[in-house]
Amino acid sequence: MMKIQKSAEDYLEAMLMMKEKYGYIRSIDVAEVLNVTKPSVSYATKRLRENNYITMDKDGLITLTDTGMDIAKRIYQRHKVLTAWLISIGVEEKTAIADACKIEHDLSEMTFHAICNYIKQKQDT
Repeated sequence: MMKIQKSAEDYLEAMLMMKEKYGYIRSIDVAEVLNVTKPSVSYATKRLRENNYITMDKDGLITLTDTGMDIAKRIYQRHKVLTAWLISIGVEEKTAIADACKIEHDLSEMTFHAICNYIKQKQDT
């Protein structure tokens, strides 16, 4: 699996969530969702375009490429599973969301799959 910086994963995940919620992705919305400056978003989108994770049209609307979408979906899935799991073991929702965001990037595939298998086993019993 390709190695990508945590910040790039955060941007791609936020973009996917915006696409699902609003049907479009704009830089200004990315800045607001991630609580970063517009120049930070400009720099990040430039890097994401250079790595072929996104494209931007003449109006500034952002589209995830297939590669960018794959990364965004993987991180977003991790976020949702980890958040739900943390809540299920008694972590308050706001804390669970924040903690899931912290660990979704660094958790190995092996550990993530083990958590998924554990959750599935618990659901089957």
